[in-house]
Amino acid sequence: MLWVIGLSGLPRLPKAAEYRPLPPAPRAGLTQDWLIHDEVRNRLVLYLSDYHAPTRAYYQWLSIRPGKALPITFTARTNLSLFLDNRLVFTAHSPASYTVDLAKLLPQGSVAGPHLLCVWQPDGPPNLSSFVNAVPATPTQAGKVSPQTVAAAPRPRGHQGQNVFVGFLLFIGLCYGSLRASYQPGFARIYQLEGLWGKGATEQDFLVKPTLTWLNLGLVLLFALSFALLLVAIHTNIQSIVILRQLFDVAESAIVVRVLLYTALVAGFVLGKYLFLELLGYIFDVTELVTIQYREFIRTILFMGLFLPVVMLLYLGLNQRLPETVLWVSNGVVSLLLVGTVIRVARTLHHKTSLLNLHLFSYLCATEVIPLIILLKLIVFTY
Repeated sequence: MLWVIGLSGLPRLPKAAEYRPLPPAPRAGLTQDWLIHDEVRNRLVLYLSDYHAPTRAYYQWLSIRPGKALPITFTARTNLSLFLDNRLVFTAHSPASYTVDLAKLLPQGSVAGPHLLCVWQPDGPPNLSSFVNAVPATPTQAGKVSPQTVAAAPRPRGHQGQNVFVGFLLFIGLCYGSLRASYQPGFARIYQLEGLWGKGATEQDFLVKPTLTWLNLGLVLLFALSFALLLVAIHTNIQSIVILRQLFDVAESAIVVRVLLYTALVAGFVLGKYLFLELLGYIFDVTELVTIQYREFIRTILFMGLFLPVVMLLYLGLNQRLPETVLWVSNGVVSLLLVGTVIRVARTLHHKTSLLNLHLFSYLCATEVIPLIILLKLIVFTY
């Protein structure tokens, strides 16, 4: 009886409580922990890049106090929008880097506390890795900003990765100098201005020489590296191409990796075009034109690619003061390279056989004109 009474006097063990995840505590600044909307359960869940598929809207709870600056910086494509508590507060009208103060985007009468930030991109996933906390503006700088302005102005593209670009440019210059000293006759056949548009013996000599030599292969890699530097430094919106992001999702801060990735893509495109020409040459039954067309293509892009490092020097020297001028120069040089290559190839083929034939003109459109339009759209007109 005493044993039963003793057991009845012991405190009862508590029942196992049901596990319920607590809502995330609001933070004073941005982190890389983003939330996505679970439509099935109608709630926000933590976004795991290795588990969830990319989406267009990402959320974060932030602790925002009106009057206390909370600046963030990010890289946006056109039409990227920011929402605070399901209210539109910012829209990017052009691709650029932006800095906004979330405290100034709150509506009048807002109280301090948790607020839901939403980043939405209508045509694909936004670049989440570029969203970081910025240095708060000083009172003097903040006083210069009009209180009616809610959309931040694009900040100038500074010398982000300047040391990387300078290092690559020095490497390109040393390689060009080494190749010129080691292969002077072959180097002169390519980089000779009077022979580019002439009909002299130099032109014919290049078109009958083997295409895949060590000199040409090294120059193609240098051309690809120069073009990659231009894409990473100026045409940064290349990263917004959905197919490219799905195949090669590289963080924007990894400049060296992006330069090497674009170098491999450009070199693969240049070297792989021969297989493309062979295929279409077989389809159009003009295989005798493939070799001379590809040799002219290689010679022209190598000659035009010599001006790409000059554009990079303009970028490093004038981008902070004249960013629009640098952009126009870059677009002009890239357009001239692409269009000039097509014109030069068409001229050479026309000397070989008349392109007034509809069959040959269709072959030229399939191999040169259509790829030209696609590249102009991706590199020049998208920006």
